Amino acid sequence: MAPPFQPQPPQSTPDGAGGGHSFPLRKLTFHAMATACEVQYVAPAGEAQALAFERAAVAWVQAFEAKYSRFRPTSLLSRINAAAGRDWVAVDPEMEAMLDLCQTLYFMTQGVLDPTALPVLRLWNWKQETPVLPSATQVTEALSLVGWAKVKRKPGRVFLPMAGMALDFGGFGKEYAVDMVARLATEHGLSAVLVDFGHDLRALGVPPGRPAWHVGLEDPFHPGSCRESVGLSGQGIASSGDYQRSFVADGRRYGHIIDPRTGRPVANGCIQATVIAGTCLQAGVLSTTAFVLGIPRGLEFIQSCPGAEGLLVAERSRGQTRGFYQYLAMV
Repeated sequence: MAPPFQPQPPQSTPDGAGGGHSFPLRKLTFHAMATACEVQYVAPAGEAQALAFERAAVAWVQAFEAKYSRFRPTSLLSRINAAAGRDWVAVDPEMEAMLDLCQTLYFMTQGVLDPTALPVLRLWNWKQETPVLPSATQVTEALSLVGWAKVKRKPGRVFLPMAGMALDFGGFGKEYAVDMVARLATEHGLSAVLVDFGHDLRALGVPPGRPAWHVGLEDPFHPGSCRESVGLSGQGIASSGDYQRSFVADGRRYGHIIDPRTGRPVANGCIQATVIAGTCLQAGVLSTTAFVLGIPRGLEFIQSCPGAEGLLVAERSRGQTRGFYQYLAMV
């Protein structure tokens, strides 16, 4: 996900003003999942409530990353990947649920979000000092290892049947974590919360002194500056874009977002897709899929999901769903 959002911190005000909170806005910050994590919230019951929530939130995220990060060699996901082509791996009910989610997202996006796409993602390493374009043969070979339908499952077990296959939850894991921390906040009695993990966000309630959480949208043509803002309460927001993470080879620019159906970077002219939806997970999945589909198909895809609204920015055009305007300049 690209970093298009700049949350605007509100100020606490006396009772009856704006959101009606007289309690201070607190902020929890930590680093996890290779990104900056921040939670702004109000704890009406005071310090003990705030401390209990913060401990629970950090502990949950740490456990989630330890279990599902492909960058952790001891994670369950890494053990599944290491056993590819050799052995079945036992999984617990929580991992079963995550694999069920993979199946749902793959079906929902018609293969645009494929958790088995890691072999082709590794080919296009935009972080290299001197990136090298993979050959057509390399892309074809990597694609032979991609495809959710190849994954074998039995109750309590999973198997990747070909050596070199690998699962990666990076396409939705951070957004899933945002929603889970928002749920934890609700379970701890917090009703005014903004969870922001690497600029994938979920807003609950309203902050002190404001009618909604104020979020600035970054201008992809001028990174670091906002072109407009939205107001959120009870929604998630996420964005996909390749204007900050890319490389140039042989005079051509290649973005970091790969279409797992082709094994190549998306090249449809789209540079940013932003979606507001009921959850951060839904917003993230829709924004990534819409980015890959481009204009107009991406907008049509967003509009097919009840309650979701989106904005797509291309090199020479821009389009938004019918209801996106209602979130603009609300604060």
